Amino acid sequence: MLNKVPEITLYFWIIKILATTVGETAADFLNTNIGIGLTGTTFVMSAFLAVSLFFQFRLRLYVPIVYWTSVVLISIVGTLITDNLVDNYGISLPTTTVVFSIVLTVVFAVWYASEKTLSIHTIVTTKREAFYWLAVLFTFALGTAAGDLTAERLALGYWKSALLFATLIALTFAAHKIFRLNAIAAFWIAYILTRPLGASIGDFLSQSRADGGLGLGTTVTSVIFLLVILAVVCYLTITKKDRIELNPARRPAAAGAAGGSRILVVANKTAATPTLINAVAERAAAGPADFFLLVPNPDNLVFDRNSRNVHEGEQVLALALPLLEAAIEAPVAGRVAVSPNAYDDIVEELETESYDEIILSTLPSHVSHWLHVDLPQRVAQLGYPLTTITASHAASVGAS
Repeated sequence: MLNKVPEITLYFWIIKILATTVGETAADFLNTNIGIGLTGTTFVMSAFLAVSLFFQFRLRLYVPIVYWTSVVLISIVGTLITDNLVDNYGISLPTTTVVFSIVLTVVFAVWYASEKTLSIHTIVTTKREAFYWLAVLFTFALGTAAGDLTAERLALGYWKSALLFATLIALTFAAHKIFRLNAIAAFWIAYILTRPLGASIGDFLSQSRADGGLGLGTTVTSVIFLLVILAVVCYLTITKKDRIELNPARRPAAAGAAGGSRILVVANKTAATPTLINAVAERAAAGPADFFLLVPNPDNLVFDRNSRNVHEGEQVLALALPLLEAAIEAPVAGRVAVSPNAYDDIVEELETESYDEIILSTLPSHVSHWLHVDLPQRVAQLGYPLTTITASHAASVGAS
């Protein structure tokens, strides 16, 4: 199936913050204004969430209205989980914050152990989608606990709490841009922090002036934010600005050598080094084969977002293809991938075309991002004959 989640654009973060605000105010509205209580509200909203996720899982591609309905509902349920533990069972906010941090870490660890990536740009299987929504649920529960902890236990108040979490998000972005914090890690940190940010904004708008809010009430605040979410989702449905395309346009594959093998050559953050050229030449001399060069995009990516700015990758491809063709005296095709994850790029290529072997040129693991280390070992697990070439740091492209 196609990717089931949206591209990480500005619209994504706007709706995410709005949805978290609704999660806070809608839970309060149903619990207090309607008077069905925390337990009743939890059962009702969990049932709505189950229905929404049923349709979400049955879809074969990303549909904005279904996806964002699930996000809004899961934000409410995540809030209610924390509220139930604190109010009904007397578990303290520091404890719930620590427990949900541990649970979320376990979810990420199991997800990574199973799928070898935490990137949201290849949510193309039911298993990955299940991990994704489980992680999202606990980010909301954790964000609720952390937000309430700062606003109430630490007595910062609503607007100061919102300012604190907005600052932390800005610092995460700066760490990614300046200090090369891994894009996937930066995304999930920001995703967690937007929950207490949205909750603090919602409380500030809805709570009475005596409690430090603006006194708009949970009803008015929820309706305003839901209408804004609906407007943005309708815009995205029409324009399709947040769709992820996993199969970009590519050059036609080179004509296969008669009776020969197809070899996938991957230049991950490396140029066409002499070592890579020699390896391709040696494989060509060993028997009939044709080669396809895949260049995972080395351009800097923001918050795990697919990048269409492939200028640097195109330069690598343009320089490498003539060198490889001269070495084997035969045509070589290739393309630049746009995913933030080289492993997913390789898997996508293997699922799109038929290959017999892989030649992988990559950096030593100690200069790779921490969520992308051990790429050769992960590729070896795919079951293809693999030749690995470790390029020197000096020969790298876009290394970090």
